[in-house]
Amino acid sequence: MSVAEGWKAWEDRVVDGKFPLRQWLGGSEHSGVFLTQCAGQEPPIAAIKLIATGDVNAELQLAEWRAAGQLSHPSLIRLFEAGRCQSEVTDILYVVTECAEEDLSQILPQRPLTPAEVGDMLPPLLEALSYLHRRGFVHGRLKPSNLQAAGDQLKLSADHIAAPGERPPGRRDIYDAPETAAGVVSPASDIWSLGVTLLAALTQSPSFGKDSRGDPSVAASVPEPFRGIVRECLHLDPKRRCSLSDITARLQPAARSVPAAPEAPPAPEKGVSRSTVGLAALVLAVLFALVVFYARGKHGTSAPALSAEPRTEQAAPQPAPQAAPQPAPPPAPKPETPKRDARGQVVHQVVPDVPASARNTIQGTIKINVRDNVDSSGRVTKAKLASREKSKYFAKLALEAAHGWEFSPPEVNGKPKPSVWLLRFRFSRSQTLVSPERLRR
Repeated sequence: MSVAEGWKAWEDRVVDGKFPLRQWLGGSEHSGVFLTQCAGQEPPIAAIKLIATGDVNAELQLAEWRAAGQLSHPSLIRLFEAGRCQSEVTDILYVVTECAEEDLSQILPQRPLTPAEVGDMLPPLLEALSYLHRRGFVHGRLKPSNLQAAGDQLKLSADHIAAPGERPPGRRDIYDAPETAAGVVSPASDIWSLGVTLLAALTQSPSFGKDSRGDPSVAASVPEPFRGIVRECLHLDPKRRCSLSDITARLQPAARSVPAAPEAPPAPEKGVSRSTVGLAALVLAVLFALVVFYARGKHGTSAPALSAEPRTEQAAPQPAPQAAPQPAPPPAPKPETPKRDARGQVVHQVVPDVPASARNTIQGTIKINVRDNVDSSGRVTKAKLASREKSKYFAKLALEAAHGWEFSPPEVNGKPKPSVWLLRFRFSRSQTLVSPERLRR
């Protein structure tokens, strides 16, 4: 039995008195990963990673995990808790994270990713790395096994996140930048790891040759724009490596080199301009005046009103010296004022504005339910999540939008009363939908 498999014997133990080790998922010589239960989380199933304290700087590792636990991004695995405890005769560190169903290293032995799949994978990955670098962190271990699927989203693992700087020397594998052998970790180190990961995703192998300058060379079989991206990521000199914004720019479609074909003239819109309406009204008024004038000129009296009733023979009217004056038409009825719905209704809604970069990370539909407490004037006094949500980012967007909704209050005996509404937000790549429902108090 290997050292890694030795961790399997820990199944059914309880870590720190609250995290049962349900199932061994795998590990290395230095760590073991298990399924566990995390009270207060939804779903309660989580992953827990154990590390023997003799293999790391315990205080530094705990500080880094706790700092990573403060980060929140839709493309980062959530980190719930980290700690240290004694298990029999072994002192261990543990970190509890969101549970991923699959990672890229499980797919690549079966097949490479298509260029289209890599094109879908890159934007959320670049967003997550950019988020970390802006906040003064590096990922430190970007590789296929740390690109994970949680629910219907691609996410980057969070248990290796650290501040850039000096580390114990020792390059671990080809995914680690050359300078890490001297203990140097920086955002440029993540760029190297990203390049090797892309190469592995497209070819199933992270290996490469060398050019005349000693830099890694990329096979011509790797399709563009990924070949150029990988080449610019894998410079030995960290200062020569491309940036995340450079990669994003390379993913954009090339600018047109010839003028675009002229567009077909737009179809006439259903609506018409005010000037057209005014002209039509004038023409109709003139025509109506002509008809009336013609009728009076021919009959000496105004034209009779049209009726849907069949005509019957009537006795000839006695000649009169003068036509009776026509009674004035009755005044038009006043339009009725719409009645307020006594049950209450939505009068103003706010739909979250989701950046394209965040929307591109969505796989399937993200469902967020928010409960609005509304006072008797129809204003929201409190908005809160109706259940624990998977995505803190989209939950925050939904909460902010829910505070801006307005309602007409329900009435009891003619008096407005407070109400409670449930807003169901549904985020997808193409749109955001919100369905309101008034709840019984």
